[in-house]
Amino acid sequence: MEEKSGMNLSTPSSLSAPSQTASSGTSWFSGIVRGRSASAKMSTNSSSTAAAASGGDGAEGGSGPINKKHQFRGVMFKYGPKPIQVAFKTGDYRQQVIFIGGLTDGFLATEYLEPLANALEKERWSLVQFLFSSSYSGYGLSSLKQDAIELDQLISYLINKEESEGVVLLGHSTGCQDIVYYLRTNAACSRAVRAAILQAPVSDREFKATLAETPSMIDLASNMISENRGSELMPLEANPDSPITAYRYHSLCAYNGDDDMFSSDFSDDQLKQKLGHMSNTPTMVMFSMGDEYVPEYVDKKALVERLCRAMGGAEKAEIEHGNHSLSNRVVEAVEAIIDFVKRDGPKGWEDPWS
Repeated sequence: MEEKSGMNLSTPSSLSAPSQTASSGTSWFSGIVRGRSASAKMSTNSSSTAAAASGGDGAEGGSGPINKKHQFRGVMFKYGPKPIQVAFKTGDYRQQVIFIGGLTDGFLATEYLEPLANALEKERWSLVQFLFSSSYSGYGLSSLKQDAIELDQLISYLINKEESEGVVLLGHSTGCQDIVYYLRTNAACSRAVRAAILQAPVSDREFKATLAETPSMIDLASNMISENRGSELMPLEANPDSPITAYRYHSLCAYNGDDDMFSSDFSDDQLKQKLGHMSNTPTMVMFSMGDEYVPEYVDKKALVERLCRAMGGAEKAEIEHGNHSLSNRVVEAVEAIIDFVKRDGPKGWEDPWS
């Protein structure tokens, strides 16, 4: 979901991610197997979580992941062949939370990332932020399929180079669709995903439907696709913030488009068809009850219940009065994320390939 124009991302096709070349001399499989015995122990002190979430206890200075406000301390690295494929990791641990931002997002996308890095440090987890082809203004020329390929390359890097023991995926807005799509592909490294958090899984289609120009632009995109011109750009007025192809516009804005996963007008069967595979992965739906990108006619509580049910009984965290990015509910966001990671992150590590 874009901060001003609002959009999201999905395409059910098999994924064959390019293999990651490793100079470490160990395979990604053996790296996980070897790393199991060295799994970091995690604290259960909830008071430390609250202190970190509010910015205290190491939030500035010292040796923690945050030097001072808006200054992270960590390691930047390339995880793939494209110039955009750069990631930044705070903390040097074998368990990672990977943050996947929404449309127009890049590094430092949400206010809760700084206190989250502090809180994860206390639990001996790393926070990974990364750029891919869809970052910033690139989303209009990319796709969920491409996002999934590059996410798989990142996880492969963490396994091969960082001896990762498993990751938790944290999606914000459109990043939620990336997670749903990626876990449906059964890509090789998706088996390393121990849990998923969907923060602000909202419908771009329902938001865009509130704008006057949307119906005519959907018609135009449909016509261009039928003429095999789906890769051509839409007029500027379709999406003033970024160039966007006819395919991507249709995917985000049309009924049952590839990106249309969380709409309130889907039947329960439709939602289950789109989201049912998430039952194989411990999942939490974090929904902002004051989300400005959800139309007023949508019953948010009912929608959250239906989404969780479609995912086979996913956990829910309703953030009262929270806005889309939870910038007004940072402490609550961090506490919910840490609590879930501590409980559900380790599940399956004894036998991650079963």
